[in-house]
Amino acid sequence: MKRKSAGRADPKLIEDLVAANRILAMHGVLDGWGHVSVRHDRDPNRYLLSRSLAPELVTAKDILEFDLDNEAMAAKGANLYTERFIHGEIYKKRPDVVAVAHMHAPPLIPFGVVQQKLRPMYHRAAFIAQGVPLFEIRDAAGMTDLLIRNPALGAALADSLADKPAVLMRGHGATVVGPSLPRLVGRSIFLPLNATLQMQAMLLSGGQPISFLDPEEARLIEAREGYGLGRAWDAWKRKALKRA
Repeated sequence: MKRKSAGRADPKLIEDLVAANRILAMHGVLDGWGHVSVRHDRDPNRYLLSRSLAPELVTAKDILEFDLDNEAMAAKGANLYTERFIHGEIYKKRPDVVAVAHMHAPPLIPFGVVQQKLRPMYHRAAFIAQGVPLFEIRDAAGMTDLLIRNPALGAALADSLADKPAVLMRGHGATVVGPSLPRLVGRSIFLPLNATLQMQAMLLSGGQPISFLDPEEARLIEAREGYGLGRAWDAWKRKALKRA
């Protein structure tokens, strides 16, 4: 059965998606791999994602429309990201999620293979207090190459994410979600930065207690998450698109 397109997405949304790819590449969060998507503004059962391309090279013409079964509406033979199933399966299970990023940021990898949990070190990372679970792909599919290659693995990852803002993926990286592209980009930058700061604090502490954010502090900060983010988003976006 031929799938029907939701129609042309808002050009501003596409511009923001291109910017999100480039910003996260600029900050070293995305490397030659990784990807960012956003829900279609005209249909919540569609999302926008680039064809398979290094994030720093993404342009508006590379953006494709997908349904929540991760099928492209008009790919015209374009190569697609192998792990696009991450996006559609999360959008299915999380109606509150507007944008998704999958990354391999090095500071996050250690926290996926040790018992030490990520905890919020500073105010920009207060969202971590909501919890950052770990997805263990062996529990879902036994021995694999760690990639989310099909809907079943995408659904298992979405189940591990549950209602949290991010999920670590053992030996692989992480997936982050947000209620908007700017919030997603902020979380995607601040999550690995918090991981770096936490490792530094652990080394400096010599085993002594670390003063992480108090749960009530995190709650109060989270109540205003995104406050002032527009300033950073505008600067990030201008710089990223200037480098196009």
